[in-house]
Amino acid sequence: MTRRDPGPATPLVRPARLRPGSRVAVVAPSGPVPADRLEHGLAVLRDWGLEPVVGPHVRSVHPDLDYLAGTDAGRAADLQAAWCDPSVAAVLCARGGFGAHRMVDLIDWAAIRAAGPKAFVGYSDITVLHEAFALRAGFATLHGPMVATETFLKDAATREHLRATLFEPESVRTLGLATAGPLAPGRARGVLYGGCVSLLAADAGTPGGRSHARGGLLVIEDTGEEPYRLDGILTRLLRSGALAGAAGVACGSWEECGPYEKIRAVLADRLGPLGIPVVEELGFGHGATALTIPLGLPAVLDAPADGGRCTLTVEVPALL
Repeated sequence: MTRRDPGPATPLVRPARLRPGSRVAVVAPSGPVPADRLEHGLAVLRDWGLEPVVGPHVRSVHPDLDYLAGTDAGRAADLQAAWCDPSVAAVLCARGGFGAHRMVDLIDWAAIRAAGPKAFVGYSDITVLHEAFALRAGFATLHGPMVATETFLKDAATREHLRATLFEPESVRTLGLATAGPLAPGRARGVLYGGCVSLLAADAGTPGGRSHARGGLLVIEDTGEEPYRLDGILTRLLRSGALAGAAGVACGSWEECGPYEKIRAVLADRLGPLGIPVVEELGFGHGATALTIPLGLPAVLDAPADGGRCTLTVEVPALL
C-alpha cells in the first residue's frame, strides 16, 4: 500500500468546481441505501442541473451482512470505477453507516491518483475515505451531506450550502452557525482534516492512519457515542499521538450522544489541556443543519473570548 503522508500542514490538491450539466456519480461505500431517499436525492441533483449516475451496487445489500451495501469488493469497485471515469466530475456518497473500513484497502490508490482530483462528498463512516484520499492520493475532499440522508433531503440550508460549495465555492469560505462558541478561546491557522471522531480513532494505528496532527486544524463530530465512549475515543487519539501538534479544533454536532453539558465537559477535559483554540457547535456533522467543510485546505479558526462570532474561514475556495 502506498501512502502519501505529508502531514496535515501540507495543503492538498483541489478538484474543479461543478457546472450545469456536470455528470456526477453516486456511490454507497458503507451501508444499504433506502430506495425512496435515494430517488428523492437524485431528483435534487437533477434540479441543480447535474446528471447523476448511480453505481451498480448502490441498491445492493450484502447477502449475509445486511448492514452493508453489497460486498466489499462491489462497493470498492463502484468507487474506483466512478473515480477513473473521465466523464464523471464528482463522486457523491449516498449515505454512511458502516463498511468503509472494510473496503478502503481494496481500492487501487495508484489508479485514483492517476485519474486526478474530483469533488468527493460524504461524512460519518465516509471519514475513512476522506483520510485515504488525503494520505494516499493527496486530494482535498468535502465533509458534507449525503444524497440519501434525512438532513440533505429535509434541511434547505444544508442543501444550499453544499450546492454553493460545489458550484460557487468562493461564496461560502466563512463557516459557522450562530450556535458556535469558544470552548477554548484563541485564533489558529492550519490545514483542515478530520470528520467523525470515532472513525478517526478507529483509523489510528492502522497502516493508513495518521501519525500526528502537526499544522492541522482538526474538525470533529459524532453520533450515538455516550460521554464515556467519547472520552475513550479522544483518549485513544491523544495516547496514539494522532493529535500531537494540532493547531486548533472545530467541533460540530453530537447527535444522540447524551446531554450536551456532559459532552461539553468531556471535550473541555480532553481537549482543553492541549492549549489550543477549540470552537464548539460550529454546525457540521449529524445535526439538523450540516455545513460542508472542505478538508485538506488552509483555514483560520477564530474563537474570540469577548463574545464575538466564532468562525472557520477557508483561505481558498474549496474547488477551482
